[in-house]
Amino acid sequence: MTTTITRKPTILTWQGVDTPRLESVRLLVSDDRLKASGRIIAAATGDEEAFSASFEAGTDQSGAFSRLLIRATTAENECQISVTRTKDGLWLVDRGQGSERAAFGGALEVDVEGSVLFNSLPIRRLGLHREPGTHELPVVYVSLPDLSLRVSQQTYTTVSVGEQSSVVNYADETFSADLTVDSSGFVIEYPHLAHRV
Repeated sequence: MTTTITRKPTILTWQGVDTPRLESVRLLVSDDRLKASGRIIAAATGDEEAFSASFEAGTDQSGAFSRLLIRATTAENECQISVTRTKDGLWLVDRGQGSERAAFGGALEVDVEGSVLFNSLPIRRLGLHREPGTHELPVVYVSLPDLSLRVSQQTYTTVSVGEQSSVVNYADETFSADLTVDSSGFVIEYPHLAHRV
């Protein structure tokens, strides 16, 4: 008989460091399965336009990503997209005109530009906050606010493991940062992007 560990819902909020931005997410965690509903709000900076994005996301019982529904709004435009991973490992992408199937290089994860939450998901699934490891992953990358999709090659490497917090290095094709995460694998500090408040 397996025991299911369910935590009561919680809200995590991150504030931007170098840019005026806020991300707030309601989480429901049951074993490795996770359901999240959140919002990202970003003010205009330089060439970047202001936007707001709301999302619903979830993982399956193994901690692998299962579904993202995201809607982004700017002063001029609003759009939404649904991205769902099927049991056979393919992805269904729906922009409101019917689903298209895509492989996305065998990706198991989704990352949303500028979001802190989505970096926590592979860290949690792979247990990198508990045991040292390095994993190179193809990831479905969602750009904000246009919601375009591409495959991003990302690497997660444990730097240190502690009782209260651990450090995991995140790197993609052009960027690298040491993320401080709590004992559950959720990001506390993302240098130059956001910190949890």
